[in-house]
Amino acid sequence: MRRLACLLSATLTAAAPSPSERVIAPDGRETLSVNGISRTVLVDPAALGIPIITQSYAQAAGMKPGMIEIGFRVGPVRIDGHTAVASIRSGPGEPFKRRIAFAEPAYAKGFDGVFGPASLADPVIRFRLRDPQPGERLVSLPMVGGGGMFGNWGSRYVVITIEGEPMRVILNPRNPRSTTNAGGAVRLARAYGGQLSGTPTEQEIVFGVTRPIRTMTLRTPVQVGPFAMAQLGVRTVDFGSTATIADADAPGDPDEVVVTGKGKHDPKRDWLSIGADQLNRCSAIIFDKPARQVRLSCL
Repeated sequence: MRRLACLLSATLTAAAPSPSERVIAPDGRETLSVNGISRTVLVDPAALGIPIITQSYAQAAGMKPGMIEIGFRVGPVRIDGHTAVASIRSGPGEPFKRRIAFAEPAYAKGFDGVFGPASLADPVIRFRLRDPQPGERLVSLPMVGGGGMFGNWGSRYVVITIEGEPMRVILNPRNPRSTTNAGGAVRLARAYGGQLSGTPTEQEIVFGVTRPIRTMTLRTPVQVGPFAMAQLGVRTVDFGSTATIADADAPGDPDEVVVTGKGKHDPKRDWLSIGADQLNRCSAIIFDKPARQVRLSCL
């Protein structure tokens, strides 16, 4: 964990893509095939390691539900799915086999599936966000995630330490704002002096599910690599409760941060998602799997 706390090393200029890198366009749109059937999918740096395709795509590819079933939680909503092993071809290289999940709704509107950095066989994947600009620096963060008894199902992510416990940090340029769940918000509020404000607004997450989001302002910004975040969106009722965070719109002292016992809160469920409000400073996110690094080319 002490190694993970050493979060960044920087060079003065952004590096050009290597010929061995897989480069993903800003819209994430890629055409690949499952069991020889081609469809348009989203390649997303925030996606899980296990590919997720629609049930109709799985049927077209001749996939039959295997013994391993899978479920996805978006707040209180559960999406049930199945899994099967299939052959994937995602470029000029040889096809490779992966366990693939499939469910009735589409993970993202307009796409037949979603693949994360761990879903593809390429050792280095560069997500191009925009054209490079003069003065960008390349910042390296240690990458964790993956593994487990069924292989690399988990996403690839960065870790920071909050109140002595690790917290996952996901890079999510498709999300317009940086967000955290309720449990993560409570820890961040205690550590950095957080206060909620404003009325909830609905934001679509995945699978067409929307969740209420409020704004939390931090007295001291939370630092992750090149990003210093003083304001976050909070999914106030997902994986915890924000009832212990001071609320600027409630009676009482607006500067007061209320802290209570942790109860049965599981910090392993906490996450921080860095969205486009921060990543718009960056031209690329590079997942280097052999080096176990995430590199960000940012102003």
